[in-house]
Amino acid sequence: MAPKIDRRKFIRLTAAGGGAVFMSGLYGQVKAASADQLASASAYEDFYFVQLSDAHWGFNGPPNPDAANTLKKAVASVNALPLKPDFIVFTGDLTHTTDDPKERRRRMAEFKDIVGALDVKQIYFMPGEHDASLDNGAAFKEYFGKTHYAFDHKGVHFIALDNVSDPGAKIGEEQLAWLKSELATQKKDARIIVFTHRPLFDLAPKWDWATRDGDQAIALLMPYANVTVFYGHIHQEHHHQTGHIAHHAAKSLMFPLPEPGSQEKREPLPWNAAAPIRGLGFREVEAESKEAGYVINEFPVTTVRA
Repeated sequence: MAPKIDRRKFIRLTAAGGGAVFMSGLYGQVKAASADQLASASAYEDFYFVQLSDAHWGFNGPPNPDAANTLKKAVASVNALPLKPDFIVFTGDLTHTTDDPKERRRRMAEFKDIVGALDVKQIYFMPGEHDASLDNGAAFKEYFGKTHYAFDHKGVHFIALDNVSDPGAKIGEEQLAWLKSELATQKKDARIIVFTHRPLFDLAPKWDWATRDGDQAIALLMPYANVTVFYGHIHQEHHHQTGHIAHHAAKSLMFPLPEPGSQEKREPLPWNAAAPIRGLGFREVEAESKEAGYVINEFPVTTVRA
């Protein structure tokens, strides 16, 4: 039996981490929830998972002079959570791109070794374009397995989509056919979570913040009443609705990027020595099966001073 989450402890964690709390209903309603509203809610048995994204292991540059340690600090922060997550998912860009196939594999091996220290029973991996677009996911598959898959956990159906192995930023006809057949096994009111790297909608196409056939995936998902999408790629928290489907982007573990379309070029935000973890973080998602809702808790990448 899963442990009951102490909501007051959950709220204290949020305050300590400096993160924002959101209630994200599976019916597409996204609203800020106050601490009083959360505290007054009744306790329930549920589960939660942690989403990490865009670790870019192998990156080296001014946007993060501490690049060799940021991922390790994130692992330590997740391991310090008072309740262990049921699982952890990495939504892409595990490593930073390189044209050298040998170096690509070296970075993947190092990344896998570092995150092997996570104190959790199950870790799910997904590729980002930095991991997969130069070799159609060949190296990723060697180290982490399939690039798209599905699994069930405590009444929720999870689907991981690969919109990065195709260098044209597409899901592709074959995978869309797989998605259609996968969804056909679910009832129209099934609770479904989709993981992707790129956003499925056109957030900022000129910055590659879109999936060229993402509209086809959304069309397949639209008949299902309870769908939520979690993605990475844009290196910042972002919330969007397509009809009743809620889309939530995760922060990066390496460097933040500017708000969509806020400047001409998509360039990492400058490093701030006074706030070295500004814009970096990971996400805790608490799933309430009784009311088909989620509590999304954003944490900075670490709360430990370097």
